[in-house]
Amino acid sequence: MVGEARQPETETGPLDGITVLDASRVLVGPFCTMQLGDLGADVIKIERPGTGDQTREWHPPTYGESDESAYYLSVNRNKRSMTLDLASDEGQTVFRDLASEADVVVSNFRVGTMEEWGLDYQTLREDNPGLVYCALSGYGEWGPDKDRPAYDLIMQAEGGLMSITGEADGSPVRVGVAIADIGAGMYATQAILAALLERELGDGTGQKVDVSLLDGQVAWMSYMASNYFATGTPPERMGSKHPTLAPYQAYPTADGYVVIAVPSPNLWPKFCRAIDREDLIDDERFRDNASRVENRDELDALLEPTFAEFTTAEIVETMDDHGVPATDVKDMQDVFDNPQVNARNMQWSVSHPTAGDVEMAGSPMHLSKTPTRVRAHPPLLGEHTEEILSEFGYTEADIERLSDEGVL
Repeated sequence: MVGEARQPETETGPLDGITVLDASRVLVGPFCTMQLGDLGADVIKIERPGTGDQTREWHPPTYGESDESAYYLSVNRNKRSMTLDLASDEGQTVFRDLASEADVVVSNFRVGTMEEWGLDYQTLREDNPGLVYCALSGYGEWGPDKDRPAYDLIMQAEGGLMSITGEADGSPVRVGVAIADIGAGMYATQAILAALLERELGDGTGQKVDVSLLDGQVAWMSYMASNYFATGTPPERMGSKHPTLAPYQAYPTADGYVVIAVPSPNLWPKFCRAIDREDLIDDERFRDNASRVENRDELDALLEPTFAEFTTAEIVETMDDHGVPATDVKDMQDVFDNPQVNARNMQWSVSHPTAGDVEMAGSPMHLSKTPTRVRAHPPLLGEHTEEILSEFGYTEADIERLSDEGVL
């Protein structure tokens, strides 16, 4: 039945029973582990005592009247927070205790740091052969640049994305969200799930996963990389235009912009009828996509004055009537007012102890049996420290001693 995933059969996610030890911070790691939490895993977020994840201090904006960073709240739902000083001998011992019973460890410290602390894969797997260990970094764990510091902006430039983003005669532009972090976080989630599946289908042992921001960006170049390999010429910035399709871009209108997509042969006649230019259907300059790409400037010269006479809404309505894909350029308010976005449950809300009702983007993974859900608010710093340690066999006296020693 169509829409089966709209009303899942259970409340538990597909990763119910999986424990993830999250020793990551900022974005790439937390985005990865949030996805695992959305899928039902018990994610234990390890944070530095006193300060926690750096993004807790990344504000403004804060949420409501609280001091809670909107950035931090955006990627840390469905987790429990535990404070632990990983630079201390006692903290490392506690982490090894937790890792001995965990299914997954995720870290994104500087390459070599976990080895220095004795918290690397080879060490942890001695007590837990089934462990899946995901190491995230900017450049990866080998190669000449493995020790270089990395930030999303740098990765967008290093991986080629900025060379193809922006107007042809303008400056290179970064994508408006930290897409190198988010992309690597997505690849990390995929790799972790694959490793967990292999563990179940194989001999029960885990493995090491190495994902870098740079590799993720290079992989995302996809057809742009293939275009380069095919021609030997690096693709250039084209604004919203597409290198192999036309018309497929944003055009100015009387009150803004309209985005038009005509990627298939059957859409071209519909598009021509929509703009009342049936004479263009069989025009030798434009009759097929290759011709339109070759004569893009001439095509744009014809289309731009036409679109400039009408509002965006008028053009979108006309295109819809003729079955041609078109839309306005929506801002965040428009996105979350969109009935389709609402119907797909892409805006989640959770009650937070200090920030009140927190709204956030939902998960795009809709499963008919074991759904993704917001099961817990983004945790306060160290909110679950005692609870977690108790579950792993630590006594009240143990916890008090560790706290007094500054380990927690």
